[in-house]
Amino acid sequence: MRWKFWEWATGLPFARSNFATLESPRRLPSLTSLSLAPTMNGPTISVSLNSPQFLARNTFISSSKLKTDTSRRSLGICKCVSSPPAEQTAYTTKVSRNANMAKLQAGYLFPEIARRRAAHLLKYPDAQVISLGIGDTTEPIPDIITNAMAERACALSTVEGYSGYGAEQGEKKLRSAIASAYYKDLGIDESDIFVSDGAKCDISRLQVLFGSNVKIAVQDPSYPAYVDSSVIMGQTGLYENQRYSNIEYMRCDPQNGFFPDLSLISNADVIFFCSPNNPTGSAATREQLTQLVQYAKKTGSIIVYDSAYAMYISDDCPRSIFEIDGAKEVAIETSSFSKYAGFTGVRLGWTVVPKELLFSDGFPVAKDFNRIVCTCFNGASNIAQAGGLACLSPEGLKAMQSTINFYKENTQIIMDTFTKLGFDVYGGKNAPYVWVHFPGRNSWDVFAEILEKANVVTTPGSGFGPGGEGFVRVSAFGHRENVLEASRRLSQLYK
Repeated sequence: MRWKFWEWATGLPFARSNFATLESPRRLPSLTSLSLAPTMNGPTISVSLNSPQFLARNTFISSSKLKTDTSRRSLGICKCVSSPPAEQTAYTTKVSRNANMAKLQAGYLFPEIARRRAAHLLKYPDAQVISLGIGDTTEPIPDIITNAMAERACALSTVEGYSGYGAEQGEKKLRSAIASAYYKDLGIDESDIFVSDGAKCDISRLQVLFGSNVKIAVQDPSYPAYVDSSVIMGQTGLYENQRYSNIEYMRCDPQNGFFPDLSLISNADVIFFCSPNNPTGSAATREQLTQLVQYAKKTGSIIVYDSAYAMYISDDCPRSIFEIDGAKEVAIETSSFSKYAGFTGVRLGWTVVPKELLFSDGFPVAKDFNRIVCTCFNGASNIAQAGGLACLSPEGLKAMQSTINFYKENTQIIMDTFTKLGFDVYGGKNAPYVWVHFPGRNSWDVFAEILEKANVVTTPGSGFGPGGEGFVRVSAFGHRENVLEASRRLSQLYK
């Protein structure tokens, strides 16, 4: 019996009143073992209370098994040791994780910035942080646009005004208005246009269209969604030396006027090109885009042209790739109302896939994209589309341009601030972004320095690719008083 073990081990009589809990150790789940020292100088022996030897009835453990001296039992010490229960193993399914997801580096850039901003506020809860990092619009949507959305929303409460599912490609009136406003005389009609919930979403749908067996080329630096969606689709190899294998990184820097040397591209099937560029703010000239189209024709590549900031262009740089002769045979264009009308939360954009664009077997690219849209998307919100239609009215276009001009004034304030401080500053003229050079500095270190010492959020250049190292992007999206205050703080920090 268990009392025999106690008396043998300690040399003391067993008293049930003083030791009742050990008679039924299962009543104390947290009590899992005994540590026994039968003599003053003897070894300590740990025995599990759940062991077969201890719990078995009529069990007597011999001294030979315990390997202790039984000749001196004048003093015994019993320690009841509580140990943590064995860690529970979580239930797992039989489904393997997508190996491509494991290739992605850390989190997506902008949520990571938001996480670091939140951590800063936990450390300094009274800090007045100004965000000039994530390119999120701040100014109210013009009344002419919100009134149209409100009217459409209210109409849904009536029998006459209710509508359910719409065309996945978008409402005919809106597609026609987009063609008229942005592609007049360029040979693009409403049947080439697919209305969506934003350019970022369409980038991923286009990656599904191309599949996993293509090689992409991207401007370096560039919007991270191009690369991340490529990784997720399985188009790339592993990440080494700040880049993924099987992606062509087209270096764009001050030395080449932020336009890549196309002769260095090796066998790219799909070229992602953004103008005006996010993050550098540079816009490609007509001559440069002509080179790009000619290169695509020569190599048989398809250009995915991101024109999300085209309305910010104030000089003679093209606002659409389709202004270039031959582009309809080699290019797709994606755009958005987000940065024009403040639709970052409303979500509305479009993609143009010309009927002239064909795969290598002669099959129209637009037909496959239409199939993907019909499978993966139920169409943009009818309320958002009513807003988009109002954006393209004469009054709406004027209101959007007024908002754009406001952000461009912010851009000029930021550019002037850094220029006066002696920094090399790029972008700004045709985009709401200022690209600031910090020679020899790690861009995440600069981000941390500005956040810690000035309570201003920027975006580290390396988050847009290896070519962004040593730069930070400063966004002009912000209330005027915040932009002025941020400029004052930055002037104080780098005076």
